[in-house]
Amino acid sequence: MKAEKIVLRKMRMTLNAPFQTSFGTQTVRDFILVEVHTKDLIGYGECVVSGQPFYSEETVGTAWHMMEDFLIPMIFEKGEVNHPDEVSELFSPIRRNNMAKSAIEAAYWDLYAKQNNISLAKALGGTKDKIEVGISLGIEANIEDLYRNVEQYLEQGYRRMKIKIAPGKDVQVIRGLRERFGNIPMMADANSAYTLDDVEILKQLDEFNLMMIEQPLAHDDIIDHASLQKELKTPICLDESIHSYEDARKAIELGSTRIINLKVGRVGGLSESKRIHDLCQEKGIPVWCGGMLESGIGRAHNVAITTLPNFSLPGDTAGSSRYWKEEIIAPWVEVNADGTITAPDTPGIGYTPVPELIEKYTTAIKVVTRG
Repeated sequence: MKAEKIVLRKMRMTLNAPFQTSFGTQTVRDFILVEVHTKDLIGYGECVVSGQPFYSEETVGTAWHMMEDFLIPMIFEKGEVNHPDEVSELFSPIRRNNMAKSAIEAAYWDLYAKQNNISLAKALGGTKDKIEVGISLGIEANIEDLYRNVEQYLEQGYRRMKIKIAPGKDVQVIRGLRERFGNIPMMADANSAYTLDDVEILKQLDEFNLMMIEQPLAHDDIIDHASLQKELKTPICLDESIHSYEDARKAIELGSTRIINLKVGRVGGLSESKRIHDLCQEKGIPVWCGGMLESGIGRAHNVAITTLPNFSLPGDTAGSSRYWKEEIIAPWVEVNADGTITAPDTPGIGYTPVPELIEKYTTAIKVVTRG
């Protein structure tokens, strides 16, 4: 795989509805689309950054800079790439900037699968034809709106409800959902909104038989989470704290987490995601695929990685219509009536990017050519 040119696109798409977490409320999604062009094929990757550095330190601006000024020149200097794992190795001297790295690597995984005439899922070693999916629901000012959303997505077959919580919108919200909907599969996602001073509040969540509490404490912590897990019956799931295989290894050894949310962009790509998956499988730690409000390109990569066997809990890869009135792929990612998504078996990501729609949502473009 020898890149002739690499195209970066700043993209802006409007969400179906505002999405609120403890970080704030999103109504639009800013991200970067990457196209790696060889002589015969195009590979697509999505950089799942945001316009603001709230989930992580990376933004559209910083990721664009890293790709244009550092990562793409490294690709062209290397020349031929035989396997996508080489991209991850090539970028290893660059510290962090995982979402920028992941986007280019993802495009090479798409190329690799197309070149070998196999699906991305098969290229990654996936074993499942379908993946189980849940839904992530933001904080609502009116609890009745949340109830309506849960009812709607239960009717659509989603297998797990992820409820965003924050101080003042936690125990009462979860109690109301349990009283309204009974023992449905449900988890709480705190997005780092609490500290160890809130142990007594978090302990109250034990009574609701939640699947897990996701990232209750600081985004960069694994020490306090270990202390908190000793106080809770409910499993803690780490998200923002895990950026690499080494982060996962240390968190597991410390007892900081019983479940890991694997986000491809957060850990630097599909190759690193596979390494973390394998470690967790060996240690008996289930994983699931988290979401970053991806367009269809990023969503397709999530579907593929989730076919690996230790993705044993429903992930956040909802159908395209959950977030978008218009998609940049065809067909759209769709959820079956039984709460699953069928993994495509066609070469590459299995969905076709639609050039005119990609152009429609492009706000800036940079074409970098070889030499």
